[in-house]
Amino acid sequence: MTRPPARTNIAGSSPWEGLVGYSRAVRVGPHVHVAGTTATVLGVAAHPGDPAAQTRVALGIIAGALAQAGAELRHVVRTRIYVTDISQWEAIGRAHGEVFGEIRPAASMVQVSALIDPEHLVEIEADAYVWDESGGP
Repeated sequence: MTRPPARTNIAGSSPWEGLVGYSRAVRVGPHVHVAGTTATVLGVAAHPGDPAAQTRVALGIIAGALAQAGAELRHVVRTRIYVTDISQWEAIGRAHGEVFGEIRPAASMVQVSALIDPEHLVEIEADAYVWDESGGP
């Protein structure tokens, strides 16, 4: 019987992780799943009212979680972007494109009625697949 790949939980700094019982990211084998990530810095929503800036901060936090899991942004194969105002799609999309323009993961952007903090305008999830340079997992 084949042993399942090891699981690594990556902790972040979100004030909700312990309360809700989740990890910033989880790596199992070559797969890394990054939880919904907002622009929360030191427990406070960064850049209130600016969805593009919040997108950049959230993507920076995601990049840090990926690095802790032994992955890079180039390994991201899927993002999901949750927004509270879809009319801001272009500003949010451009900020996403600043990071993923050449990588071009599969992506979705959907409007939701609210996020956990009313100051949050954007929340992003990411899935990555880490391969070695020879092409294998």
